[in-house]
Amino acid sequence: MNNDGKIIDKKRFPSPSSKIDVYTITYMSGGLKVKGLLAEPKEAGKYDGFLYLRGGIKNVGQVRVARIVQFASEGFVVMAPFYRGNQGGEGNEDFAGDDRQDAFAAYQLLERYEKVQANRIHVFGFSRGGVMALLTAIHFPTVLSVVCWGGVSDMHLTYEERVDLRRMLKRVVGGTPNKVPERYDWRTPLYEVEKIKSPVLLIHGAKDENVSIEHSIRLEKRLKELEKRVESWYFYEFTHYFPPEQNRRTVRRLTEWMKNQ
Repeated sequence: MNNDGKIIDKKRFPSPSSKIDVYTITYMSGGLKVKGLLAEPKEAGKYDGFLYLRGGIKNVGQVRVARIVQFASEGFVVMAPFYRGNQGGEGNEDFAGDDRQDAFAAYQLLERYEKVQANRIHVFGFSRGGVMALLTAIHFPTVLSVVCWGGVSDMHLTYEERVDLRRMLKRVVGGTPNKVPERYDWRTPLYEVEKIKSPVLLIHGAKDENVSIEHSIRLEKRLKELEKRVESWYFYEFTHYFPPEQNRRTVRRLTEWMKNQ
């Protein structure tokens, strides 16, 4: 019996909003107990599911309560895994390797969750979470829509661009792209996007130095070649992080886009 996505512990967490409940969740993923945050509207009813896939690794780019409450406030049940090995979860975090299982299991958690509308689950990835979001959509044809915001699509390109991440990547992946190209290929969703059934929205700042806009350009080109539904919102004046007002506006626009799918 596959226990992936089974909730084994759910504790209330202080919420910054009177309309949203927040919980810390422990759930099963590939035999490991992994932790995450769940935010849901207090009001009874069924909502679209929203899988929030964070960026960074370990303590960099952790899930922020305010961020997932922002999305839940738009009318979603939001599940945000911390990924294995983080915040007291079992196992060791990878970088779009075996830890993709934690995203898959969190998707299955939403599928079973009583407040989630059947067959209406969206996947959102920021930065490194972009890879995780695309891998999830490749694995589950039932994903309703995918949004990659400043998202990684090509791990070879990440190694090339991010000199500061090379030591971590060599340690986690087990070598350089020259030495173990197949391991970087396996972590690169760009090569498998023909399996994606849902529409994809790409959001990227042209001045992004953490994840260059080239990641979105390559992905968009590939999706178009395959005649997939893809839309891109490129912001020429922004970096990896959008100013607060633009950020809020973009969140409203993208959640609107999701609901229209």
